[in-house]
Amino acid sequence: MNKVLLISFGEIFLKGKNRPFFLKKLKKLIVIAASCDETALVELSDNRFYIRDFSEQNLSKIIERVKKVFGVHSMSVALETSKDLASIEIACIEAAKEPAKNMPTFKVDTKRADKNYSMKSMEISAHLGGVLLDKFQQLKVDIHNPSFTVYVEVRQENAYIYCERIMGPGGMPVGSSGRAMLLLSGGIDSPVAAYMLAKRGLEIEAVHFFSPPYTSERAKQKVIDLAKIASEYCGPIKLHIVPFTKVQEEIYEKCHHELLTVIMRRFMMKIAENIAQMNKCSALATGESLGQVASQTLESLYATNSYVDMLVLRPLVCLDKLEIISIAEKINTYETSIQPFEDCCTVFTPRHPVTKPKIENLEKNEAKLDVEGLVKSALEETYTIECLPESK
Repeated sequence: MNKVLLISFGEIFLKGKNRPFFLKKLKKLIVIAASCDETALVELSDNRFYIRDFSEQNLSKIIERVKKVFGVHSMSVALETSKDLASIEIACIEAAKEPAKNMPTFKVDTKRADKNYSMKSMEISAHLGGVLLDKFQQLKVDIHNPSFTVYVEVRQENAYIYCERIMGPGGMPVGSSGRAMLLLSGGIDSPVAAYMLAKRGLEIEAVHFFSPPYTSERAKQKVIDLAKIASEYCGPIKLHIVPFTKVQEEIYEKCHHELLTVIMRRFMMKIAENIAQMNKCSALATGESLGQVASQTLESLYATNSYVDMLVLRPLVCLDKLEIISIAEKINTYETSIQPFEDCCTVFTPRHPVTKPKIENLEKNEAKLDVEGLVKSALEETYTIECLPESK
């Protein structure tokens, strides 16, 4: 009888002939998550992933890391045994030993992947329930609302018994849907957007606009820290730092002030599109939420979209601020995001920003600028940092 970490996947089951592609991506991510234990072995068999041969002292760390792997539906620390009934009985008694000390009721839930097994699922559950009642006479069966459940999976090669399911994040394996370039600020929203994009299988690169001396080195470090935290879910993030001071000063000097924010956003999108194309990204992405601020009205979003040819993804577009904060707290970016360091989106904010910009007015103001030269200069000064989880 061996202890294994049994991992199930969810949405990938819906895939057809291309399912092996998604499973290969997921296995690679699970291998990386389990790499904190040099002896751990990851296997795929019979629609489950198994992590074996791990050190007991590393088990909790492996679980915490696998819990952040998109594509994982749930996992359980299971006892692996042969499929003969006597071995399954012993494993059930062992699995129930601890919960039976403090919990008064239970049930047995059996899934029989091996349809040629000599007993049906309900027969197995009834038999094992009787075995547990004989062993732990203080227990009672409650099939509707048990204090704990003994799960039994009779698979093609072996049987697996466990009493706890640890939920994973779901979604699709990172990298299975392509690559997107995210505009990453120091606020609450864009790190949450990174998490949600990665959950749908996108590999994330990020671009940050930095405006010294109006924004500080501490503000830039805050963004780097956010990218490192997000990388625990998203995988390594290439963060492209774009010096943006010259662009903002030119816009401030030559354009109508009520249009500053939208014109600035249009430049950001154009520069980000160039960086995305150079790095083989198929889409841009932002943390914008419809109506949250003046630059996120429907008209403003249309104005920024119209300045680029690339698809723009906005995973937060229909979430309110409390929903976004809730996710930020869950992924541990919130406390870093609220640190009071300025970013370039706030230092040149006009007193009365336009909420319904007209494209013709924007183009008339942009005609006063050397758009091509400003974009080229910003790209030439851009540099890249690779952001990894601190634990790595």
